[in-house]
Amino acid sequence: MSDDALREAVQQIESGNFDADLGGGVFKQRIARAGGGQSGGYRVVLCFRAGMRTFFVYGYAKSARANLGADEVRAFKKLAKALLAMTEEGLEAVLGSGVVEEVPRKGE
Repeated sequence: MSDDALREAVQQIESGNFDADLGGGVFKQRIARAGGGQSGGYRVVLCFRAGMRTFFVYGYAKSARANLGADEVRAFKKLAKALLAMTEEGLEAVLGSGVVEEVPRKGE
């Protein structure tokens, strides 16, 4: 899954064109597989709040598994709460540790 595909998923969510709002800042979005359509492509879970950062937290091939379970959605909501509340200093620390990788917007 390319950085450009992730950027496009974020742009779609920002414009209100998302596949599923799971609540608590958690969104599920389809990403097309190279050479294929979106229906057989990937699903990504993003933690998003308008005007803030967006975190890609999980991705899977649609053909590899069924939908997310209720326990997974609860865990993603908990993670979103922590990630979206992170201070600039906290973000710099996790970026420096290698736990989180930044995918800047085009031109940044």
